[in-house]
Amino acid sequence: MILLNTYLLYKGFCLVWLEIRELMHSYKYFYTASSEVTNFPEFVIVGMVDDIQVGHYDSNIKRVEVKQDWVKKVTEDEAEYWKWLNQRAVFNQQNFKVRLDTLKRLFNQTGGVHIVQVMEGCEWDDETGDVNGYYQHGYDGEDFIVLDLKTMTWVAAQQQAVVTKQKWDKDKALLEYNKYYLTKICVHWLKKFVNYGRSFLMRTDLPTVSLLQKTPSSRVTCHATGFYPNRAMMFWRKDGEELHEDVDKGEILPNHDGSFQISADLQLPSDDWGSTTVCFSSLV
Repeated sequence: MILLNTYLLYKGFCLVWLEIRELMHSYKYFYTASSEVTNFPEFVIVGMVDDIQVGHYDSNIKRVEVKQDWVKKVTEDEAEYWKWLNQRAVFNQQNFKVRLDTLKRLFNQTGGVHIVQVMEGCEWDDETGDVNGYYQHGYDGEDFIVLDLKTMTWVAAQQQAVVTKQKWDKDKALLEYNKYYLTKICVHWLKKFVNYGRSFLMRTDLPTVSLLQKTPSSRVTCHATGFYPNRAMMFWRKDGEELHEDVDKGEILPNHDGSFQISADLQLPSDDWGSTTVCFSSLV
């Protein structure tokens, strides 16, 4: 575990504690099929390793694009990998068009903007060897159906998904394949990609932390950027106690260079206006 303590002192307020931990490695695919969405491809696939984008495909370019140079090392072991991946992407594009039409019928819809989203992938702990897989379907911004690997059944997230659940639960061969793919094949490729990109994925980059405030009466933003990996927590403290009221915590967001950023806003009383006095960082 990597623990990073970063403090900014703002009068009586202590800001901020960032914890960066190396957790499970992950390999995920995000599929999006849509209809009548302006200036957006009808079908998109994004591949992620440890939440870093490694590949992209869409119905406009009709080919897989590699986003990280170290991913190209896969051809050293699998010469036909990119050809196979492109064929799979084209198949999925056709398959998802059918899925979208099916869902429209289930919801008694015709035209308009509609979106199918699927996330499938696996996690692997390289210390314990534990693995986990997930396969989740969403429609028009809401969960639709999710695979429960423990019970080997599908869980319907809404009434319209019950028919699909009943049909998919009966297909035992497909259930076994999904389990094998998510816990074996997916993990096999995840291990390969972690090995290819080890120097990139296993690095530790410390953040640059700053305080931002437009006017003495506006909210104060603590902003940390440039850190890696993306396991971090940020919060405000005063006199040793964590503050919850008037605090707006942001999500961890990616930067274009593969690092991450996070922010936390606080509304200060007018009499607490001051300036940053010291910034201290340590890695233990």
